[in-house]
Amino acid sequence: MSQAKENAAMAALDFVEDGMTLGLGSGSTAEIFLERLGERIAGGLKVQGIPTSQRTAEVAQENGVPLVEPDKVESIQLTIDGADEVDPQFSLIKGGGACLLREKIIAHASDRMVVIVDKSKMVEMLGDFALPIEVDPFGMALTAEQIYAALMKSGCENAQTVLRQKKDGSGPLVTDGGHYILDSRCKKIPKPADTAHMLSQIPGVMEHGLFIDLADVIIIGEADHAKVMELARE
Repeated sequence: MSQAKENAAMAALDFVEDGMTLGLGSGSTAEIFLERLGERIAGGLKVQGIPTSQRTAEVAQENGVPLVEPDKVESIQLTIDGADEVDPQFSLIKGGGACLLREKIIAHASDRMVVIVDKSKMVEMLGDFALPIEVDPFGMALTAEQIYAALMKSGCENAQTVLRQKKDGSGPLVTDGGHYILDSRCKKIPKPADTAHMLSQIPGVMEHGLFIDLADVIIIGEADHAKVMELARE
């Protein structure tokens, strides 16, 4: 699996050009990309990056990737990020690493988004991976009720939702933005765009992990190569 991730990360470097401002995603494959990007920078490549999490910022700095605040740039040419699930229409579930809000802000602001995954992340229908939904702690129980109703109305078969906890069990996980995450175990999300729209209408939902119409390129790492798929947009 590590070689598959390595192959995906290496293939993503082909989309990086000198002078670019890059959105830097989160996750294990994205961290491998940062390591390889640092090697290119050491060899003379000139780019700057906007990290989507504190962890990403730390890995970027360790590998010599220059960072810039998002409010200091006029445009972001390319975002490189991972995903928890990818369907044939390039819709994604993201947020397993609790960085979905910042990841979506940067992806939406970018000219292109390249997603790097291994083939285990490719699915026919989203939903087996629990859908992360970032919420304000205030009135969370009320928000959770509306989330459940929206998921069921949009066709999800099972909308069991749990509050994500810290790994040490000491309490709810708190995102970099100061929010909680509800993980909804939908099993199947037959209409991701409809589900995304309904969730976005709920006060208290800061962001959700459905990334619709954002990914332009999917790079699937395998043991001996990487498969590159580009979406033809009208």
